[in-house]
Amino acid sequence: MRPELLDRVLSLLPQDGGRPELRAYAAMLRDYPRRGGKGIRSELLLASARTHGLSPHSTGWEGARWLAAALELFQNWVLIHDDIEDDSEERRGQPALHRLHGVPLAINAGDALHVYMWEAVQRAGVPGGLEEFLAMIHRTAEGQHLDLTWVQHREWNLSEADYLEMVRLKTAHYTVVVPLRLGARAAGVAPDEHFTPAGLALGAAFQIRDDVLNLRGDPDKYGKEIGGDLLEGKRTLIVLHWLAQAPQEQRRVFLTQMGRDRAEKDPAAIADIHRWLLESGSVQYAQDYADAQARKGLGLLEEALADAPDQGAARELLGQMRELATREA
Repeated sequence: MRPELLDRVLSLLPQDGGRPELRAYAAMLRDYPRRGGKGIRSELLLASARTHGLSPHSTGWEGARWLAAALELFQNWVLIHDDIEDDSEERRGQPALHRLHGVPLAINAGDALHVYMWEAVQRAGVPGGLEEFLAMIHRTAEGQHLDLTWVQHREWNLSEADYLEMVRLKTAHYTVVVPLRLGARAAGVAPDEHFTPAGLALGAAFQIRDDVLNLRGDPDKYGKEIGGDLLEGKRTLIVLHWLAQAPQEQRRVFLTQMGRDRAEKDPAAIADIHRWLLESGSVQYAQDYADAQARKGLGLLEEALADAPDQGAARELLGQMRELATREA
């Protein structure tokens, strides 16, 4: 996240509250934002605003920046809750908030950031901004419900289409579709109809690439624990493809481990499963699928931006999306 955007986010949050407990509360709200993050979604929103003709020196730019701050606040409160729901150990290279302070206090901090998100949306004052945020949260919650339900019910009788539906709901809308649309709205332009199919394809590419990095990424760059998806029992395109052709004994070991809670999983067995996945062709299969989705999404986005007012900004936006969908960290 760019420093001036972080400053804007932090400007909404309490700095202290007099009492030691409220000073600790203020520090908790600032924790995840201060850890950094890549600012992917806010940068995409601002790039979209520039592409649609909004200059950083114009009066409307202030609204775009508040919407970008709201997106970052959304990302952070969702991550706090997501880490609890997934029983995660780390976030951005440090212990997850609930590991530091316990689940009740972390939930409360996430709830508070949620409210500050709406304050940022209100300050933006962009027509249609509220509706975009409402739609984004509805879709994200639906996708998260699918993901959590499958984990809770130990459901592995799933198709690749099931996974892709979940990803498009949970990840694609808030990562790509809505930032593109919000940027256009900040510039006073109706969002192009191609933004949704382009964003769904690019969002799927982004998430599948993230699934690949979770198995073989650089821990120092990735920011989350390598192999964490296996410990959390995440359904991924890689795993579902591998399960459909795995040797019977490997499949048995896998399903036995996935029938256990995280704390009860056997580290040695999880290490074996991790190795089996990396040695299979399923990682490359998933990467190839992600590459195809990236090409599809970029093609649709190029079409949507063909007549954009600022073609230089449009080329930069397409470059950002290409990097996002093929990222190495």
